[in-house]
Amino acid sequence: MNLITYGEASDFSGVELTELGRFITDLTAGEEPSLLGTMVQTTAGLKPLGSVLKGLRQRVLRMVAEAGSGHLGASLSVIDVLTVLYFVRMRHDPSNPDWEGRDRLVLSKGHAAPALYAVLAEAGYFPPGELNSLRKLGGLLQGHPENTIPGVDASTGSLGQGLSIAVGMALAAKMDEATHKVYAIIGDGELNEGQIWEAALTAGHHGLDNLVAVVDRNQFQLTGRTEETKALEPIGEKWRSFGWEVIEADGNDPSSILDALDVCALTEGKPSVIIASTTKGKGVSFMEGNKFSKAVPDASELARALAELA
Repeated sequence: MNLITYGEASDFSGVELTELGRFITDLTAGEEPSLLGTMVQTTAGLKPLGSVLKGLRQRVLRMVAEAGSGHLGASLSVIDVLTVLYFVRMRHDPSNPDWEGRDRLVLSKGHAAPALYAVLAEAGYFPPGELNSLRKLGGLLQGHPENTIPGVDASTGSLGQGLSIAVGMALAAKMDEATHKVYAIIGDGELNEGQIWEAALTAGHHGLDNLVAVVDRNQFQLTGRTEETKALEPIGEKWRSFGWEVIEADGNDPSSILDALDVCALTEGKPSVIIASTTKGKGVSFMEGNKFSKAVPDASELARALAELA
């Protein structure tokens, strides 16, 4: 089709596109499938990742509205990270939640439990109907994750403790010569907790390259902006000084998250941390920021939010 040219043998400088080749390339460049179009396995069969993300955000909204309480903003900011982990990257088996070869996940920012529950239900760990039990007395799904729930590897909620749990899991895996990975999701406000840095020091000392921490850097904590409450920057330099590989990513862009996880997979001899820049309340324009940190949408706000995600 005369799309490339090899030049003259006496003056060969490599393969180049012809004028027609450049024209065809320009026409098709925007047609390359993105990660959002990747088909992933759900309880309802194969679905595009982008569709799954929209549906998960809708479920989180409905769960919190039905329960009358919950951390909506923190759940919406981290749901992209959780979805990429469970549907694209992690080794796990919803039909066998206790499979020894599975990758482990610790949601250290346990108040974002609605996001984790929505993901676990979509993956098939328990029926989606259980999501209606959020924060209900005697229900399966309480306000923070409990390891009695299928798919939950650690009970969390007291901020600062999750990374220590993940470090213990990763160190045990090293001692057992196991090959699974351990992932810990940390809130940026949670970095105010001293125990986070004790755990970070331990992980760096032991060279736990089977451990990946993800900081949900949405710039807010319950009392306001993180930098006004207790300045965290420069976050990356702090983690590097503790012996970690540091990768920055857009935590609301699945492709960026996956690229960062690819770097983590290639890192040897030290743990990795992804500083994932996110937007609290991501996906619903009027909920972005700290406005719905613990606020519950009323009927009209819920309808408006669901319409944005339709």
